[in-house]
Amino acid sequence: MGGDSAPGVEVEGAVLAAREYGVGVILVGRGDVLGPELARHDTDGLAIEIVQADQVITMDDNPTQALRKKRDSSIRVAARLVREGQAHGLISAGNTGAAMATSKIVLGVLPGVHRPALAQVFPTLEDTWAILIDVGANVDCPAEMLAQFAIMGDVYSRVLCHRDNPRVGLLSIGEEEHKGNDQTRAVTPLLKQLPLNFIGNVEGGDLYSGKADVVVCDGFIGNVALKVSEGLVKTIKSMLRESLEANLARKMGFVLARNAFEDFRKRVDYSEYGGAPLLGVKGVCIICHGSSNANAIKNAIRVAKEFYEGGVNNKIEAAVVKSLNSVGAT
Repeated sequence: MGGDSAPGVEVEGAVLAAREYGVGVILVGRGDVLGPELARHDTDGLAIEIVQADQVITMDDNPTQALRKKRDSSIRVAARLVREGQAHGLISAGNTGAAMATSKIVLGVLPGVHRPALAQVFPTLEDTWAILIDVGANVDCPAEMLAQFAIMGDVYSRVLCHRDNPRVGLLSIGEEEHKGNDQTRAVTPLLKQLPLNFIGNVEGGDLYSGKADVVVCDGFIGNVALKVSEGLVKTIKSMLRESLEANLARKMGFVLARNAFEDFRKRVDYSEYGGAPLLGVKGVCIICHGSSNANAIKNAIRVAKEFYEGGVNNKIEAAVVKSLNSVGAT
């Protein structure tokens, strides 16, 4: 109920996912709004139901205050459904802070995990996926927290991106180990001790080069990198479209160029990747852009399905315990 275009795109995305992936979807929110919206679609044979939630957390609400005052909000009711086992995961395109806070409070955190982190996939030149973690859940992160992000990112890469031995890099201002700040220099020895394929520092451009499968940073830097990337993609898409329309409209190669542009657009379109999973919480929580379209919601449901079926949480919990043992922690 809290997205920029809610609930139209959420309902449409749910219908698309139920039809394409064969999943059941529970729409949580005001029934008097969701019912008519759902009736606009052909839902014959689809497992879609509505669960009532009277309150909505808006983008302008303070997450902490809303969590306390709006106890019947759609995101909180959805989280309770997951906690009680009536749903396997929750997806939200609403207030990101509220979704993260609600998930941590209502679902809880996996044993051994200090703080949950948001993971976002990026396309690379090697036609693979790179995972950037954290992209906004934790602004200030000590070294131990960054080390856990690496562990969770490694598991996510193995399960969702099918990488057998993910290359883990630490985002810094240079490849040399002595470059960076106090934070990066402090976490490097920890990453070397962990049972990971740690390849050392990587630079911003390596996020797209395919050099690393998992790139670790704090949520402040990760969110800046994410927003800069999104802005750059939009700019390049607009420039390419303008150039094609201006220079190729009357030429034989227009169709081929248009097809190439569509292929490029799809590779860099965030809606193809769904949302960002909040790694480290019990249950499945996928957080989407507030401006998500129906395709993004559909793919977020796909990610939630793969996350649950891949047993990511159990593997993260086991990996965290193994890492604690490897560094002699208790």
